[in-house]
Amino acid sequence: MSSHPHSSGQAANATSDWLSQAINRIEADYQRSADTHLIALRLPCYAQCGIDLYLKDESTHPTGSLKHRLARSLFLYALCNGWVREGSTIVEASSGSTAVSEAYFARLLGLPFVAVMPRGTSPEKIAQIEFHGGRCHLVESAGAVYEQAHAIAAQTGGHYMDQFTYAERATDWRGNNNIAESIFAQMRAEPHPEPRWIVVGAGTGGTSATIGRYLRFQGTATRLAVVDPERSVFCDYYANGDPTVTAEGGSDVEGIGRPRVEPSFVPGVIDRMIRVPNAASYAAMRVLERLVGRRYGGSTGTNFCGALEIACEMAARGEAGAIVTLACDAGDRYLDTYYSDAWLAAGGYDVAPHVERFERACATGSWTPA
Repeated sequence: MSSHPHSSGQAANATSDWLSQAINRIEADYQRSADTHLIALRLPCYAQCGIDLYLKDESTHPTGSLKHRLARSLFLYALCNGWVREGSTIVEASSGSTAVSEAYFARLLGLPFVAVMPRGTSPEKIAQIEFHGGRCHLVESAGAVYEQAHAIAAQTGGHYMDQFTYAERATDWRGNNNIAESIFAQMRAEPHPEPRWIVVGAGTGGTSATIGRYLRFQGTATRLAVVDPERSVFCDYYANGDPTVTAEGGSDVEGIGRPRVEPSFVPGVIDRMIRVPNAASYAAMRVLERLVGRRYGGSTGTNFCGALEIACEMAARGEAGAIVTLACDAGDRYLDTYYSDAWLAAGGYDVAPHVERFERACATGSWTPA
């Protein structure tokens, strides 16, 4: 009988050792990473008004997107809560980018990974998940990912990460190397160190929750604007407070917009929401490419559209200050979709009028509503 406590103690020690090693591997990976660059967008018509625009380029993370930060936080949160153990199968519901990043960390820890994603997810993201050793389970609609992820986690005895619930809980909004702290550190030597506005999209809602809480905790005057694409519920929920609101079909801008209100979305920390037509997001990508010399994804286009609208409004009011927005991921993931004229035509998207109004806004500081 005395062997049972001894065996139990050995098992506990082995679990503790694996947990410590897993956390150390993630932390060591972080120490090998540099911060992402804050790009100053040089637009003379705004500069002469004292308005500076910045793009924080999150596409340079090892897994190519803003979601690398989220995946790291979700893994550490799950590990420290005792939800993930040696051999656990990790399951996630995703539009692709979070799954790419989680596949990276799952491989780092030697854990199996399954991504549940809409069938329309870009082939490039699917290939990246498989490159990191993950398996992709495709469903017909964005609204079906939740149930399937729960089911696969139950079948495998694994853990459903559930970014849509835990994104805002897993990130330390007081600081601790979060994206808001990084933005303010990089702005210290700029003409307007405290931005007038930060503009982000909402996929889980975790980024906007983290930044919004940080702004309040630090006592800054910076305001937070959140942009939302078509067929997403966040704008409606922000306006009417109805948590049961749903949307059909799901967003055509991968990474942002949801068909239901996600638990991680916190409207109370947001100062303004802006609805952006999908065609405007795709057009803004093209205009931004000409400014920066790099291609970015659709959600970056949505962000840039919101930032440009706010910049024009500030210019019209004679206000000076800085606006910071995010480049969420690189455009090479979307060469067959958002950058394809055939794909745009098949979806009924005419980007030309939006390209024209964004180019006018960049050149003159004048905003033309869609």
